[in-house]
Amino acid sequence: MISNQQQQAVDSAIVSRRSIRAFLPTPVEREDIEAILEVSARAPSGTNIQPWKVTVLTGDAKERLSAAILAVYGDKDAAAAHTEEYNYYPRQWVSPFIERRRKVGWDLYALLGLTREDKAGMAAQHGRNYRFFDAPVGLIFTIDRVLEQGSWLDYGMFLQNIMVAARGRGLDTCPQAAFTQFHRIIAEQLSLPASETVVCGMALGYADLEKIENSLITERASVTEFVRFLE
Repeated sequence: MISNQQQQAVDSAIVSRRSIRAFLPTPVEREDIEAILEVSARAPSGTNIQPWKVTVLTGDAKERLSAAILAVYGDKDAAAAHTEEYNYYPRQWVSPFIERRRKVGWDLYALLGLTREDKAGMAAQHGRNYRFFDAPVGLIFTIDRVLEQGSWLDYGMFLQNIMVAARGRGLDTCPQAAFTQFHRIIAEQLSLPASETVVCGMALGYADLEKIENSLITERASVTEFVRFLE
C-alpha cells in the first residue's frame, strides 16, 4: 500500500517540475547523478529494449561542447548549415498548439524585458541553451538509429523519470530540444558513433530562484479539456 505521505511526495515531485533557465554554480555530486539515472532506468520500454544512452558533461567537457556550438550559433550563415535530424515540432502549426507556443514564449520574454523588436536579445536568450543555462551538469541523450517510434515513446518516459527523480532530490532540470540542430557538432565533440542520433539535451542543477526567468509558471489545460470518460 502507498501511504498518503508517499502519494503527496510523488505528486509534489511531478507538479514542481518546471523548465529552469538559470542555475546556481553549486556542484551536483556524481553519486546523485548516478542515483537519478539508475532509478530513471526503471522506465518501461517495449520488450525491455531500454533504448536510452546518456553522456554526462561537467567541467571542461561541458565548456568545450558549449564553446563549439556557440562559435557556430553566433555566425548566422554557419548556423544555417546545421539542421535537425528529426522534426520535434509540427510542420504545420494549428490551434490550440500555436497559441500555447506563442504564449509561453512571450511570457518568458516579457519577464526578461524582451520585446518583439529585440531580435538580438531573443537570440542571446536562446543561445543560453547551449550553456545549459549555466547548470553544472549537462546531459546529452542519444538513441540508436535502428530503433523506431515506439522506442522514442519509451525514451520520453525515461526523460520524465529523470526530471521527477531530480525534483525528489531538490534538483531542477530543463529539457532542451535546442541541441538537436547542432547534432553534427555534438557527435564530433562527444565522439558519438554514426549509429546514434541526438534526442535532446538537459540541464541539471540547483535553480537560481533569484533569477526572474525562473518565476515563469506555465499554464496547463484542465482535465475537462483533454479527457473524456466513456461508460
